[in-house]
Amino acid sequence: MALKQKIISDLKSAMKEGDTIKRDTLRMLDSMIKNTEIEKLKKESGLGDEEILSVISRAIKQRKDSVAQYEAGKREDLAEKEKKEIEILMAYMPKQLGEEEIKTAVKEIISEIPEASAKDMGKIMGLAMGKLKGKADGQMVRKIAEEELK
Repeated sequence: MALKQKIISDLKSAMKEGDTIKRDTLRMLDSMIKNTEIEKLKKESGLGDEEILSVISRAIKQRKDSVAQYEAGKREDLAEKEKKEIEILMAYMPKQLGEEEIKTAVKEIISEIPEASAKDMGKIMGLAMGKLKGKADGQMVRKIAEEELK
């Protein structure tokens, strides 16, 4: 089943079950997908799974930023709501790699660049995120790459 159909199916299930947080989160995600289709002029053909994963990834990043701001503002109730939304959205992402797996991939990329240094960080991040797209958090990849370049 294509990712978009799975999201719509889960949205219908959440509506039937009365799961308001999941329902609202999936409605928001569906809306983001439709807006992206309009932006990319793909209203008729729709987005591919890869593009939908990118939309989901963007939504997760927004939620993580919100959690940090809510916690800084001592609004734990709102931070918890955002964390629940992240959990729901993560169910549609590919399995996330562990720190060791990311470290191995980053070391491999660094070894391909002759005399890699900190000034090659942009190139390393570009290659790493291309290879690990959707499977690893960008901040974690950056942290590991910085450690490996020391």
